Amino acid sequence: MKHGAAHTAPLRLRAEFKEKIWGATRLAPWFPNPTAKIGEVWFTHPEGRALPLLVKFLFTTEKLSVQVHPDDEFAARHESSLGKTEMWHVLRAEPGASIALGLREPVSAERLREASLSGEIESLLHWRPVSPGESFFIPPGTIHAIGAGLALCEVQQVSDVTYRLYDYGRPRELHLDKAIAVSHAVPHPGPEPHHVEPSGAELLAACRYFRVEKFRFTHPAPLDPTPAILTILEGSGNLAGQPYSPGESFLVEPPASPLEIHPAAPTTLLRATVPLPA
Repeated sequence: MKHGAAHTAPLRLRAEFKEKIWGATRLAPWFPNPTAKIGEVWFTHPEGRALPLLVKFLFTTEKLSVQVHPDDEFAARHESSLGKTEMWHVLRAEPGASIALGLREPVSAERLREASLSGEIESLLHWRPVSPGESFFIPPGTIHAIGAGLALCEVQQVSDVTYRLYDYGRPRELHLDKAIAVSHAVPHPGPEPHHVEPSGAELLAACRYFRVEKFRFTHPAPLDPTPAILTILEGSGNLAGQPYSPGESFLVEPPASPLEIHPAAPTTLLRATVPLPA
């Protein structure tokens, strides 16, 4: 809208498709199926402006590298970047699909280095079978890997700093010194418990960087106009006068118009917000 307008309508974000060696050609029902192997779809501002969070979809047909992310302090010192705290919400999982979060038991830095060089680290990881609807919180320092046969929605800090510990022999750089320096080589607590809020939303994850809720709509309803990124997982209809379908994401900015959603088909969306300072 023009400068000085009383309200701002939600802005449809741009989907950027990123080809990956571990990606997939089955992106439906969120996106058209491509010929190239797409691993990630990032939602970005159509005018190139910074967003408060990065929301993306991941599609896998092979295992991703065993990796870890730094916290803000380490990333600022070594990468001139923010750290990376993230969460995953499982959208689709083929039979036997799994993710690795943390290790089965604590190990020393020396043992972690040896296992990374030999490939034994894969057997030290805690691999967990996953199902659609589960959510996982991955704080910095968590050693992790995503398995094959998955579609995930990820919400994270706006950072792409990743340190690889092991990559199954692929000809890509490892970052052992930095990865070991930031790794918490311990077990991970597992899936996040989902809490139903008074609004009826499910709280999937909450931390100092983001709060992610899942809403389901079958009838017209108001939406909180708090600044947020709204991502459509399923359904179709009209959001504040704009049509929507699966795989679309909208930025709600202040001063936002009063929001209403009018589903034409049962709709599920994620709302990702940045918590206000205490």
